[in-house]
Amino acid sequence: MGLYDRDYARDNSFVYGNASKSDTQIISFVKETYKLFAASMMAGAVGAYVGVPMAGTIAAWFIPLFILEIGLLIGLHFVKHKPGINLVVMFAFVFMTGLMLAPLLAHTLGMNGGGTIIGNAFAMTSVVFGTMSFYAIKTTKDFTSYGKPLMIALFVIIGFSIVNIFLGNPMISVIISGAVVFLFSILVIYDTQNIMRGAYETPIDGAIALYLDFLNIFTALLHLFGVFGGDD
Repeated sequence: MGLYDRDYARDNSFVYGNASKSDTQIISFVKETYKLFAASMMAGAVGAYVGVPMAGTIAAWFIPLFILEIGLLIGLHFVKHKPGINLVVMFAFVFMTGLMLAPLLAHTLGMNGGGTIIGNAFAMTSVVFGTMSFYAIKTTKDFTSYGKPLMIALFVIIGFSIVNIFLGNPMISVIISGAVVFLFSILVIYDTQNIMRGAYETPIDGAIALYLDFLNIFTALLHLFGVFGGDD
């Protein structure tokens, strides 16, 4: 699953954002962030569509393609203030995430009712994402101070995921996927509140944060639905 460093571009942007953005600037920032998030979703979908027919090739070249994907994410940090180039790198990254998701999608499509499983996973992801976003806006509880424990939880999940690569325990895999859904649901609240406060340096930072939340929830739910809805 695509467990990325969710704090890759934040640094001290919370202090920066609150100190330098007016209410009007924050509203503009939020609008631009969600426009880029929507565009990222479409670019990721295109990547998945292109990748499914060549899922076997992608699986065979998984490691170099994964390195390229992470390289684009890291590179985005360095070009995010450069107009034009930042969008090219951002869309290249989200396209690659869709491409890398293709083997899982192809495997699921090969199951009985695979199309329904994918549709249900996407619908459930949208419901979770929308519900958490709405809660983040309406609640009086401040989740923006939860960054450190959320990152610790993320690294713990990554650690168990790496261990389970060698163990290959299906039950642990299911538990990890459930934990991913829960953690990234909370991260949707965390990121949404930070975006509403103008806490990210650029709209690209906020858009990528939301995109990775959605992607990880979808991937985890797709795995869970595949496990419980498959033939095995």
